[in-house]
Amino acid sequence: MEPLVSILIPAYNAEEWIADTIRSATAQTWPRTEIIVVDDGSKDRTVAVAQQFASEKLLVVTKENQGAAATRNYGLKLSQGDYVQWLDADDLLAPDKIELQLAALKKSGDTRTLLSSPWGHFSYRAQRAQFVPHSLWQDLSPVDWLIKKMSENLHMQTATWLTSRELVEAAGPWDTRLLSDDDGEYFCRVLRASTGTHFVKEAKVFYRVTSSNRLSHIGLSDRKKDAMLLSMKLHIEYLRALEDSERVRKACLAYLQNWQGIFFPERPDLVAESQALAAELHGQLEVPALGWKYAWLKPVFGYGTAKHAQMILPQWKASVLRKWDKAMHGLESRSVANGSGGNLAAASRKK
Repeated sequence: MEPLVSILIPAYNAEEWIADTIRSATAQTWPRTEIIVVDDGSKDRTVAVAQQFASEKLLVVTKENQGAAATRNYGLKLSQGDYVQWLDADDLLAPDKIELQLAALKKSGDTRTLLSSPWGHFSYRAQRAQFVPHSLWQDLSPVDWLIKKMSENLHMQTATWLTSRELVEAAGPWDTRLLSDDDGEYFCRVLRASTGTHFVKEAKVFYRVTSSNRLSHIGLSDRKKDAMLLSMKLHIEYLRALEDSERVRKACLAYLQNWQGIFFPERPDLVAESQALAAELHGQLEVPALGWKYAWLKPVFGYGTAKHAQMILPQWKASVLRKWDKAMHGLESRSVANGSGGNLAAASRKK
């Protein structure tokens, strides 16, 4: 019998997107799937929309609001699959994503291989998703993967992974302390338990970029900054447990420097903690550099104002582009007869 794949969808106030996400899950060409939607106490119509798709293969459950990590853990406890496919409530899977990854795994037969895939970002029109390759888009050992991620400031979107039950159990539950970067920390532990990643270039994930209210956006939130530094400490701990070498220490220092701008200058306590970590790695962190578009503001208005502009203006620009994309999506939807599933399949073939 073919292995069962559990597609787990944590959801919170996702009524605008959840239907398309569920459709991409039910459209999977892999024959044996169970889909579990876990609503984290949404205040909108997320549950009502999801319930329209309920069936023997699709379960919708709701719980009190506890955050994304706790919601994922709840869904995992309910699941029975041999493999786990995480899928956020606003993202999409290409129809053959799971089938292609499992076909690739059959060649090796190693259930401790962590399967990954390309991801492209979009706002409303999945067929226009932009797939931008980087150095994590290849087969890598756990150590090499983490070094590249941390030194080059890269990440893999949550839905790209397909994880065996063996790896899930070895990694343990999602860390409910982490209000930001919970996925980054979790997959560090999955990687530690794996024999390495296998990148399946034909499988595709479509990552929807929404507003600055999304979970991954840290902004000015002190709680998310605290969580981010905790996640960074754990990243460094996990990597050094695998290999404590000069190249690892350099990667960890680059990682700390890349994220120093999140804490400086508003959180001197976190800046001091980062500096202490850098000293343990035989290094020192510099004042975060501002982009050239905003550096000229520093001598006139001060570093804090220049940093605020560097944060706010790109968000404003992205908001304008999302509104434009939404308008174009509305026009195209009225002129094209086939629905989002057809568009997604076409997008998967096109990229």
